[in-house]
Amino acid sequence: MKLKQILSYKTKQRLKNLKPLYALYHRFVAWKMTKARYNPYTHWVNHIEPHLWQAVVDDQQMLISIVVPIYNPPKNFLKKCVDSVLAQTYDNWQLVLVDDASTDVRVKRYLKTLSDPRIKVIYAKQNGHISQATNMGIEVCEGDFIALLDHDDLLAPQALNEVVAAIVANPNWQWLYSDEDFINESGARVAPHFKSDWNPYLLHAHNYITHFSVYKSDLLKTLKGCRLGFEGAQDYDLALRTSEIVQASQIGHITKILYHWRMHAESTALNSDAKSYTVALGKKALTEHLQRKSISAVVDFGNLDNYFHVQYKPKQWPKVSIVIPTRDHKSVLETCVSSLLSKTDYPDYEIVIMDNQTSDIDALSYLSAINNLKNINVFKHDKVFNYSEINNVAVDKASGDVVVLLNNDTEVINASWLKELVGLAMQADVGCVGAKLLYPDQSIQHAGIVMGLGGYAAHSHRRTPEGSNGYFNRPHINQVMSGVTGACLAIRKETYQSVGGLDEKYKVAYNDVDFCLKVKDAGFYNVYCAHAQLYHYESKTRGDDAETAEKVQRFDKEKGFLLERWHAEIEHDPYYSPHLTRDAEDFTIRLRY
Repeated sequence: MKLKQILSYKTKQRLKNLKPLYALYHRFVAWKMTKARYNPYTHWVNHIEPHLWQAVVDDQQMLISIVVPIYNPPKNFLKKCVDSVLAQTYDNWQLVLVDDASTDVRVKRYLKTLSDPRIKVIYAKQNGHISQATNMGIEVCEGDFIALLDHDDLLAPQALNEVVAAIVANPNWQWLYSDEDFINESGARVAPHFKSDWNPYLLHAHNYITHFSVYKSDLLKTLKGCRLGFEGAQDYDLALRTSEIVQASQIGHITKILYHWRMHAESTALNSDAKSYTVALGKKALTEHLQRKSISAVVDFGNLDNYFHVQYKPKQWPKVSIVIPTRDHKSVLETCVSSLLSKTDYPDYEIVIMDNQTSDIDALSYLSAINNLKNINVFKHDKVFNYSEINNVAVDKASGDVVVLLNNDTEVINASWLKELVGLAMQADVGCVGAKLLYPDQSIQHAGIVMGLGGYAAHSHRRTPEGSNGYFNRPHINQVMSGVTGACLAIRKETYQSVGGLDEKYKVAYNDVDFCLKVKDAGFYNVYCAHAQLYHYESKTRGDDAETAEKVQRFDKEKGFLLERWHAEIEHDPYYSPHLTRDAEDFTIRLRY
């Protein structure tokens, strides 16, 4: 039976007959989606993106200038770039093309054909490279805002309209960036980058902003445009310097694909080796940025080109209190404590163990033995299990300036884990810092918490193999997240206590999520630290929350607390795109809104 006949027949059936037909229809859809020609992003572009665009702005008084430095691009790519500006739905723009002494006569011949009065062409007498050429363009810009565009890339037709609409809605914005995708040499759109909202610690890991950057004209001229000597990383250096003089509230992210980045043999979009020197210059730009901000840190290369690992190094390492609630299960606790003592490369720490009604003889004997070690204190907490209460009591007893909440079913992997966590926790704008946690099979258990996943909150990239890059390498780089798991969480004791600690009505579940959102609400960034790594043998002590009806009831009650208090945050996580799925933890494209 053909699909059309099935659907026609379906409409005539009684309710009892609908289920098998719906199942048949959904099997057909699933089959269609698995065919080689099906592409989720193509579906998104064709069926979802058209409904996202703003109506064309009626008041077109705001002038937007666009600067394009040019040096020997393929002529057809340059023409398509200019055509993408000419095709803008917003008309009040100025296009400044700066020919940086191109030697390709076809480029110069094409530039001579441009007659639109909104286009201004500048010819450099000699090749000065991209920073100088960009600055030449900035000097003649007349717009209220200035956008930067590469000579072989494209703007979406609605790009400027979206920018103006966003500025009108947010008049305090001085610097804007958008989502982007990549286009291959045949013009097909592939690989969308749905970005985080303003994320300073992600910017310390790589230039996630890239394109499409739009700056208030006065701001860009105050910065004196691009710095000479950073050619190839000039946009990253400019973004870092901009972040030093604007407030977070003045930085806007337009969550739409406004820019198409061309992939071809000579572009960094396709091959970072095409401009390998940019990596070293990016490291230099980031190092100087941290120095200007008086942040003590060392910048190293990351796991991939154009990614960086910043090791924050306080002038003096503070004392750290590692808090571990436990009950019975000697072998679990012993694995955790042994790994702490043998692998932790940190000068001054104590371990505070909270014994919550241990009755196992072997476990009691082990607790008694380790209590005699000079940097371990065991305290009895003889009450019904309440994770929040246990940790709050422990933090009060802790003598460290930084506290680390640590589950007893964890095991240290890398010796520098505590320095990585504490280095971030000691930054003035940072609240909670969470580690990368792995399952024993080397898949990711935790890489930060995303609000809204599964309707409440869930772990980024859970079950992704550690060897996979994940979504734009995010499992392997530091970044701001809405929350991090309490299974391994570092925070300054002063900050912990200033927000009232963990809310004790969350006895087991979501106490860490609620706590992180309180810290965020107090004005701090919560940061996922990819370079602090531990194994997490999840729920070995307490068991699964779905084991009994009582546990299910308690779990549902605590979910209700979270939803009631943090509904807005669950609906919109600023560090996770609204165009990524809420049904899984793998950052795939969202196809249902």
